[in-house]
Amino acid sequence: MIRGRDRLLGEFEALYVESFASYVRVARAITGDREQAVEAVQEGFARAMAARASFRGASPLGAWVWRIILNEARNQSRRPLSDAAYERGEAELPARAAELAPLISALPERQRHAIFLRYYADLDYRTIAAVLDIEVGTVSATLAAAHQRLRTALREQEVTAND
Repeated sequence: MIRGRDRLLGEFEALYVESFASYVRVARAITGDREQAVEAVQEGFARAMAARASFRGASPLGAWVWRIILNEARNQSRRPLSDAAYERGEAELPARAAELAPLISALPERQRHAIFLRYYADLDYRTIAAVLDIEVGTVSATLAAAHQRLRTALREQEVTAND
């Protein structure tokens, strides 16, 4: 018979296999570097596995793991990007993404993370709410505020470029 916390091992494995690319995509958006992002995801999973006894099931396991990975990505983002990341060209983004990246990075942290989780990880509002430990309605308001700030910043850039 598989015991409660031991059954989580299978769920962790499924999450890792099914969502690894999404985890890395969001972590990379936060860290700015693929290697740091992969390290954040791996370290986040290691921390989650080590702390699985503390998982109470108040939110879905996936949301709990997302929260740990976001925290680890934040920690990784405090480390400077390696010169190797620039040499590999990983610090460069496609044209539109390169235009949006500084605007997104200027958003308040909750807005930035909501954007990453919604558009980089394609999470629904309920899961985002669980990850960020906020109400579902707050997710909607947070994304609306982020969109408004981004629209305003883009308009300002257009006006500046036309002057």
